[in-house]
This record gives sequence, structure tokens and C-alpha cells, in this order.
Amino acid sequence: MGRIKTSQVKNAGVEIFDKYRDKFSGDFSKNKQFLRDNYTVSSKKLLNVITGYITKLKKQSERI
Repeated sequence: MGRIKTSQVKNAGVEIFDKYRDKFSGDFSKNKQFLRDNYTVSSKKLLNVITGYITKLKKQSERI
């Protein structure tokens, strides 16, 4: 079982993913660099959690 994401992470992740859907890929590192360049995130841990959630959303959307 994985960790449960907070609503803050989910809301931010979905909002960013919907806005830049075509800019993201299934690669965590590229997504993390994109977020670093375009957004200011308060902590490294929060950046990683949001990036992981966005990567998960992208992989799910590719499967469908």
C-alpha cells in the first residue's frame, strides 16, 4: 500500500496537470525540472510529492 496524498497535493497536481498536460511525460526527472522552472514550491519534499502525483496522472492517462 502506498502513502495517501493530501488534498493540497492533489489539488495542486490536478490543476498543474490540466494546465500543462502536453508538457509532462512519464519521466519523474523531466517533470520535476519542468516544475522547478515554472513554479515556486516551498520545500523539496513537497516538490517531489507533487511531481510524483503528476507523473502518476500522466501514466494513467496514457493507459486509457
